[in-house]
Amino acid sequence: MSGAAPIEPWLLEKLVCPVSRAPLRWDEARQTLVSDAAGLAFPVRDGVPVLVAREATPL
Repeated sequence: MSGAAPIEPWLLEKLVCPVSRAPLRWDEARQTLVSDAAGLAFPVRDGVPVLVAREATPL
């Protein structure tokens, strides 16, 4: 798997954390969307961000 985000860049710019409402960033090492404000990592499954707090893992 490449390090590029599996989501379109225009969509990534619009996504926010469901907990903090802060922007998300792509973490290449974890292959997840990260909310630095909330300290959570959200999975991306089959190219679809799973922005559900109970699915997130703490950083």
